[in-house]
Amino acid sequence: MSTNPNARFVPRYLTTEEAAEFLRLSPRTLEKQRVLGGGPRFRKFGARVVYAVEDLRTWANSRAYGMTSDPGYVQRDSVR
Repeated sequence: MSTNPNARFVPRYLTTEEAAEFLRLSPRTLEKQRVLGGGPRFRKFGARVVYAVEDLRTWANSRAYGMTSDPGYVQRDSVR
């Protein structure tokens, strides 16, 4: 564990609003993706919905492409 008092604490779990800010999406987009699918994995602790930072990074990294013609680049996850 870091003993540096200036080290930034990164929480392991984020709320919907925090996760949306982390991904630079709207909270509503994450809410829709929870219902329709295609979004990052989430957890329910009672009534509370949280996202693990590790899952958000994994989900974001799985959507990395070099160009729109890359195999697998399909807008299948669109919730519009």
